[in-house]
Order: sequence, then structure tokens, then C-alpha cells
Amino acid sequence: MKTTVIRVLLADDHALFRAGLRMLLEHIAGVEVIGEAKDGREAVQLVKKLKPDIALMDISMAGLNGLEATAQVSQEYPEVRVIVLSMHLSEQYVTQALRAGAAGYLLKDAAAAELEQAVKTVARGDTYLSQAASQHLVAGYRRRVDGDTRGEQTTATQDDALTSRQREILQLIAEGHTTKQIAALLHRSEKTIEAHRARLMNQLDIHDVAGLVRYAIRIGLVSMEK
Repeated sequence: MKTTVIRVLLADDHALFRAGLRMLLEHIAGVEVIGEAKDGREAVQLVKKLKPDIALMDISMAGLNGLEATAQVSQEYPEVRVIVLSMHLSEQYVTQALRAGAAGYLLKDAAAAELEQAVKTVARGDTYLSQAASQHLVAGYRRRVDGDTRGEQTTATQDDALTSRQREILQLIAEGHTTKQIAALLHRSEKTIEAHRARLMNQLDIHDVAGLVRYAIRIGLVSMEK
């Protein structure tokens, strides 16, 4: 009987981390790493080209982060299952990942055995959350029941109102890209990008770039560590 191979794509902006992850995965029977991407945009392109079974997606990548890449993959290639990799342990990040369509959420400091469990669980069509992530979701639910998250709910509501394109442009603005650079990256005119930025500022009631940067950090589009 032929053994089904789980074909995996890696997406992370650190080459050494990708190399270590590849080594761990190649020691798992029935798993094959078929490609690597250094950012979210390349990950989406390779998903289209290689059609992996699973994409392991870093949450914090420049240009197009893992959450936005996950949302695009989930919408355009629903047969590809995404496991988000993160060093962030918070209800906000876990919830955003699941909302984007991720089938799993795994912390970067997970043991090799948990990586194998996550890959095999997601490959058979189930959802995998690390134990710590599950605990944070439960804790967040309890806080909401107790009425302690009014400020968080306001931010979440604003975030939900943004389109995928708006979030993509917001990330690029927050990373310091000029209007001309964003236009070139997204294959749009500078006037179109300026219009998107104006609508963003109006919608969020934020009227300077510094405010947009702070907002992008607050909702997890960009990290202060990068």
C-alpha cells in the first residue's frame, strides 16, 4: 500500500530558522519539504506554483505578514492548510490567525514532537492549537464574560472593518515604504495608493503616518522587534 506523503512549504524570513525547521520536518516519516519562502508574498506565489498540502507560515514577515498571506491562501487555495508559527502567545494573535483561515497555531519554541503532532493533525483535516494558545483563548473568553475587554473589543471591531488590501497597505506604510514603492510592489498607480491611505486615515480616524504605525503595531500587523 502506497504511503501518502505530506508536502510542506516553509515561510519564514529567517534563513537559519527555516533550515532548522526543514531538518526537523525531514526527520518525520511521511513528510516532505517542497519549498521555502522568505516572506508572505513569496509564500502565496509558491503555494500557487507548488500546491503543498500544508504551509507553515511565520506570523511576522515584512512586506506581507503571515496573517495576510494566510488569508489570501485560505481564500484562493482552500485545499492548502496553513499552520501559523509565532513567538507571540496572546489571544489576539491566535484569534486573528483563526479568523484568517489558519488550521493551526504553533509556538516557535514548541518541541519537535509537538511540531510532528501539529503537522499530522492538520494534514488529516483537523485543527491544531498548542496547549498554551488554547489556554489563552479560554482566558480571553473569561475576561470578556467579566466585562474587562471593552478597549480590546473596540480595536478588534476597527480591525475587522479593514479589507485585506487595506491591511496590506497599512503594513507597508508602517514598515516605512513610500507611496511609490507601495505602488510598485502592488502593481497599482500612486494615485490609487494615496486614495487607499486617505480612506484608511478617515476610516480609523487617524490623521498622520505615526498614528498609522502605532495602530499597525497594536493590531499585530508589524512587530516592534523587526
